[in-house]
Amino acid sequence: MGYFLNLPENKSLKLLLERAQRGVQVQDKSKKLIGELIESILSAEGPKRITLLIEALLAIENYSQSSLLSSIGFRHDFEETENDRINAIYNYSLANFKRKIQMEEMAAVANISPNSFCRYFKSRTRKTYTQFISEIRVGHACKLLIEDSMNVKQICYESGFHNFASFHKHFKIITGKSPLSYQKSYLQK
Repeated sequence: MGYFLNLPENKSLKLLLERAQRGVQVQDKSKKLIGELIESILSAEGPKRITLLIEALLAIENYSQSSLLSSIGFRHDFEETENDRINAIYNYSLANFKRKIQMEEMAAVANISPNSFCRYFKSRTRKTYTQFISEIRVGHACKLLIEDSMNVKQICYESGFHNFASFHKHFKIITGKSPLSYQKSYLQK
């Protein structure tokens, strides 16, 4: 992928992907076109998916007003040793989010003291570890809601939440919708 992006004709794509590390929000009338392109990727197969992805990226770059979602203070360019530590935290979290994760456990993964872990994580990601793990769980719940193969209560427990009220609260905070309204809005498309 690096070689492809370094081709002179792909300079605008490379710049867009670098900007997108801070999150890009499409704001004008082109968001309908871009949304349709992104949705068509889901039903496409083989090389057509790649061409549609490139079309969507070019549309974002060339035809729309867009703004960055995170501030300049957002850090994604950690030093290599720091990058290894953050990656270890992310990978461990993704592998274990379905169960209760203790801070002592995460501190051991990060190879720092439990007292330092929360401060370290927040200083590097601009969010608490609890927020981060909730986002992973809600993201998994969204995937399961879209697949429509389980009821909402099963999805709650399958996503690592231990009670329905907590699941509903975090889901609404993160997505702005209840689990059922999220599912309905997606399945109606």
